[in-house]
Amino acid sequence: MHPDSHDVAIIGAGAAGMMCAAIAGQRGRRVLLIEHSAHVGEKIRISGGGRCNFTNTQADLKHYIGCHPGFARQTLAGYTPRDFIALVRKHRIGFHEKHKGQLFCDDSSQRIIDMLRAECLQGRVQWMQPAKVDDVRRQGKGFALATSHGNVHAERLVVATGGLPVPKIGATDYGLRLAQRFGLHVVPPQPALVPLTFAPEPWKPYAELAGVARAVRVRCGKQSFDEDLLFTHRGLSGPAILQISSFWNSGDGLTIDLAPGHDIGIQLRQAKAQSRQSLLNVLAQTLPRRLAQTWIQNLGLAGERRIAELPDAKLAALGAALAGWTVQPTGTEGWRKAEVMRGGVDTAELHPVTLEARQVPGLHFIGEVIDVTGWLGGYNFQWAWASGYAAGMAV
Repeated sequence: MHPDSHDVAIIGAGAAGMMCAAIAGQRGRRVLLIEHSAHVGEKIRISGGGRCNFTNTQADLKHYIGCHPGFARQTLAGYTPRDFIALVRKHRIGFHEKHKGQLFCDDSSQRIIDMLRAECLQGRVQWMQPAKVDDVRRQGKGFALATSHGNVHAERLVVATGGLPVPKIGATDYGLRLAQRFGLHVVPPQPALVPLTFAPEPWKPYAELAGVARAVRVRCGKQSFDEDLLFTHRGLSGPAILQISSFWNSGDGLTIDLAPGHDIGIQLRQAKAQSRQSLLNVLAQTLPRRLAQTWIQNLGLAGERRIAELPDAKLAALGAALAGWTVQPTGTEGWRKAEVMRGGVDTAELHPVTLEARQVPGLHFIGEVIDVTGWLGGYNFQWAWASGYAAGMAV
């Protein structure tokens, strides 16, 4: 057999690619893992503040979106958070739950990268790195790859090139272009889990709130999240906004309850009968003071006035404004700040068990390059592990 012939070639040594390589290699397949960067798993390394939010114990189908949301069901069921946690424990990596099922390494995210490399070593995976894939074409029943290290032949090809977020770590649209070359439909990619921006002039009253954080309930259409919001100079960020951004489309408005669980209007009217304090001091007992000041000014109220001097109607209006703040984002902070990509290879083109292209036997797509997008909080890594496992068992 030609020395440059392999059972499986995988393009992309990120989370999904390394997972797939390890599984296929440990099944006895001759695997070549090709990575264009000098480093592997950069998205793993930078995630979770350097501690990698590697999965979520609550991960199931409802935490994923795409044009065909049911597609991911079998893949997610085939490799669960419990399975990945067992792998982490096998490698004696300490971890903890931070919030809502989110699991993080106790120390460095490098431990997850090292774990995946060790699993690849166990599977005798061959590495080609850094290497550029200049061309891919059909050759017989397999694929011929022209790379910067020479020509390669593989019976099966797995595309694990990720999405477009964070271009500074080497993100490209290579996988999407490759899919289109083979005739697969691609759902137009958009930044997701990304801060939202606003037109400068309407945002001017709120720009001074940059740095203020607040637990809120944010809604876009039928979807809502109860998470923290963060004001920025250009718009809104924080987990609440990152979550809702995956459901936001240009032209959509957002409704934000800045005090969920509180009826501010009732609280203010009750305080009116019991307090000699100013409106600002009363409101600042529930909201950050700078936020309270801004809303009082927006409604043309004098915050220094005693609350007892204000009509109930104005207090009710203030409460309603805080509970139903409606805003119209004009855009996002783009790929530079996005955590994941929404869109990608249309899942209608892929088999839900093997992630193989229906019209191109032997060609598989895994991870972020597919039109499956998880919520914030470890869900996208779980998709990487699950899709990598599914393809690794199939190739």
